Amino acid sequence: MAQKDAAAKAILNGVSQKYRSYNTVKSDFTFTINDQQNNLQQTQDGTLTVQGKTNKYRLTLYSPGSTSTIEQEIISDSKSQWTYLKKDKEVQLSNVDNSDEGFNPAQLFTMYEKGYKYIFTNTTTVNGRVCQVIDLTPEDINKQFFKIRLTIDKLKKQIYSALIFDKNGGKFTYTLKTFTPNVPVNPNTFSYDAKAHPGVEVVDLRQ
Repeated sequence: MAQKDAAAKAILNGVSQKYRSYNTVKSDFTFTINDQQNNLQQTQDGTLTVQGKTNKYRLTLYSPGSTSTIEQEIISDSKSQWTYLKKDKEVQLSNVDNSDEGFNPAQLFTMYEKGYKYIFTNTTTVNGRVCQVIDLTPEDINKQFFKIRLTIDKLKKQIYSALIFDKNGGKFTYTLKTFTPNVPVNPNTFSYDAKAHPGVEVVDLRQ
């Protein structure tokens, strides 16, 4: 995969153009871990709310088997990031990592725009929808994964799922169940409310 496939680029550009036309996006998703090496198989539901133009987001992961019991939240106002771990009664406050190594859910729908080679592999039907499949490989060979397989809804020009292959044999799949553009969002969505979390310790990791 030594080049950037023209067909794949045209598909990805269509996805980016449509996504960037939205002010906000809210998506319910399923996150599946299949790690045979560590004998781990787990599925969790989550919700992602993004204001892409400002790099603000709120990512909520629910306990396995639940769609309402919060296990973890990652919240960012584009400058600070709060990682809330409910079980530990702790929230970790850090500066937003804008490096290529940083995990930024706000860029989930556009992450392929830099740092990847890509190739169109095939067209398939998933749950009654026609989808285009594109394989991405990171240009940085030191990343923990070696491939991301994007499945894109051809009609809607939206990412349907992302399958991440890590170098240890693990597979991590994000499958979008809903995709709601321009949903009204309270500005407080993108900041941590300490008053709403009594008894939770704030660990300041900023330098």
